[in-house]
Amino acid sequence: MSDSAGKEIDQLISLMAKLPGLGPRSARRAVLQLVKKRTVLLEPLARSLTEVAATVRECAICGNVGTSDTCGICADPKRDTNVICVVSDVADLWAMERSLAFKGRYHVLGGVLSALDGIGPEELQIPRLVTRVKKGGVPEVVLALSATIDGQTTAHYIADQLEGSGASVTSLAQGVPIGGELDYLDDGTITAALKARKTF
Repeated sequence: MSDSAGKEIDQLISLMAKLPGLGPRSARRAVLQLVKKRTVLLEPLARSLTEVAATVRECAICGNVGTSDTCGICADPKRDTNVICVVSDVADLWAMERSLAFKGRYHVLGGVLSALDGIGPEELQIPRLVTRVKKGGVPEVVLALSATIDGQTTAHYIADQLEGSGASVTSLAQGVPIGGELDYLDDGTITAALKARKTF
């Protein structure tokens, strides 16, 4: 960083550089743009960040993020309560919602199983999912997990845990490439994969 910018601006650049998709150079350009357009960008952004930091919370039912204890999807009486779509994180939930193809409820795991990273079932929301399915008598659980080794290991583990629950366990089918991440797929691909889901 440059001493000519001042420590406050340098700190902002350092924080911005930690965001996905922004390195130090991109962060410097973004901060310069914010400073140049202080009244129309920087000040509203600062207010919005403060407001979100004070109000954001995790949905007590599915794990989505919002500003109330129950997210808009879980609170919507028009959503189908007979099917739960399991995703690894909120970015995947948002990707599914962008496709407009799924009308049920969600369950956010908070990641995937990974022996390498020391992430086991208790670090994720898998026990909560099993309880939710068994208690709610949910007929179908769609496993919308990435087609990576960790994603598929997680899917198999969940399918085993839900055995005997009465729920049909399905997974996304065509259109999801091996090694693909949901957040990078286009809406049409997600829609096709969701429509062609199969028993897991």
